[in-house]
Amino acid sequence: MFEPRRVLRWIYIGRMSLAAAVFLAAVLAWQRADVNDTLAASLALVIATGFTALSAWYQLSRRPTDPLPYEFRYAQPLFDVVLVTVVVHLTGGASSQFAALYILVTVAASLLLPASGALLVATLGNALYFADCMLFHNAQIDVLLVLQLAVFAIVALGTAYLSARLQKAEVDRGELEAQLAMARLQADDILRNIRSGIITVDARGRLLFANPAAANMLDFDAKAMLGRPVMALLAAAAPDLATALDRAVHERERVSRHEAVISAGGRTFPIGLATTTIDADGTPDGLSATAIFQDISGNKRLEELRLRAERLEAVAELSASLAHEIKNPLASIRSAVEQLALVPAAGEDERTLGTLIVRESDRLSRLLSEFIDFARVRAVRGARVDLGEVARAAAGLAAAHPDCRRGVEVNCVTPNAPLLVEGDEDLLHRAVFNLTLNAVQAAPDRGRVNVEVSQVPVDQVPQGVAFHHGAVALRVTDNGPGIPADIRARVFDPFFTTKVGGTGLGLPIVHRAIEAHRGFVFVDSNGSGTRFTVLLPCSQPALAGAA
Repeated sequence: MFEPRRVLRWIYIGRMSLAAAVFLAAVLAWQRADVNDTLAASLALVIATGFTALSAWYQLSRRPTDPLPYEFRYAQPLFDVVLVTVVVHLTGGASSQFAALYILVTVAASLLLPASGALLVATLGNALYFADCMLFHNAQIDVLLVLQLAVFAIVALGTAYLSARLQKAEVDRGELEAQLAMARLQADDILRNIRSGIITVDARGRLLFANPAAANMLDFDAKAMLGRPVMALLAAAAPDLATALDRAVHERERVSRHEAVISAGGRTFPIGLATTTIDADGTPDGLSATAIFQDISGNKRLEELRLRAERLEAVAELSASLAHEIKNPLASIRSAVEQLALVPAAGEDERTLGTLIVRESDRLSRLLSEFIDFARVRAVRGARVDLGEVARAAAGLAAAHPDCRRGVEVNCVTPNAPLLVEGDEDLLHRAVFNLTLNAVQAAPDRGRVNVEVSQVPVDQVPQGVAFHHGAVALRVTDNGPGIPADIRARVFDPFFTTKVGGTGLGLPIVHRAIEAHRGFVFVDSNGSGTRFTVLLPCSQPALAGAA
């Protein structure tokens, strides 16, 4: 309200109006006016016009954001004090009805200058008024003159006090506006950078706000849709989200910890959802609803990994117990049958059956050994291991394995610098070799298998994975037919296999080996291939099951 540029505009208007009024009065009263007075009025108009034009030009030549110098602001009321003095002199001095203009000049000065500046202008005005009355109009120091000077002084003090209070309030308001602007910028920066999606719609279903995370998850242009109806788009991509927003804005029904699904941008994923209602002014038009949602597919996968680890641990304990209980009697049976087959009285049939029993006993013994290995998967040695070197060795062995299909190309991509993790090198090698061997077995003739090791920065670690020092990722990808959706969820289950003669313990052993290193194993598959991703922390306080 009291911004200096705005105050100056009113000062320019008042100054020119006063100078023009005095000049017109002199012209209209030409025959009765003294020639010197008419000349003074004319000069006052010309000088006021020139000074005002020059001031306005200087003000307009500066950028609106640049503050006006104090010298310039002081010059305006000082000039007006002189101009008012000329007007008062021409209109009778102490008897002039224009003496009250000193009060207006003092008030204007208080809006442009600090309190001391306003007092200085008021003091100058009183001095010039008193000097004009005494020197040019032979006025006597009477009650009227003293009262006028006292009123001017009281007004000066009052306006100076009000000026100080107004400027203090202006400073406080400026600081508050700066704090609000900073808070708004910080809030805007937070909303634009958080991973959660935030979307706000009004009672008519028009989009009021959507942060980049929401626009990315829902696959739409937030700027283009701002202020336009968006509920149909939401209903197509996320029906539950659209329904929750509609109920929140029309029925004031809020939800929290609700799960929904988004199908947009060529992918489908679950979200955690919460809504709230904002009533701005108590009218239907002031109602709006805000939804906060987050992609929880990573959390879902981590929960599945946790449940899978618990199941594998239970199966491992059971396998160890059964294997020990069965292996010793099986060894005794094998030895007894072998001895019976060597008895001279044994016929051809007995020896054939004995050989069959021994062979099957050996097969069962190997299976039981795998059960025991599965149960004993532990990281027993902790050292700094270069995962890139482990990957290169495992890829080379898998490429030379007899089960590798004809013409399958195995590529291993690792950085030049070592990517170190803490762990058991033998156990990690076994896990990576199993994954790579599965890939070369799944790849078609002349297919391709890629083994890639890379660094994962902390800010790119999936949500819910507490790797505070970043992670190392190992990805094994093949271009085979992929894993059907109904089988994909069971590939880590013990004893589940689609291979002839397989035990179904290869991938469960991989899972337990990586889990023993505080890592995670993910599988992604479609019709064009399968990718296994292993995430291992760059450092960790202790190894699981360290002995």
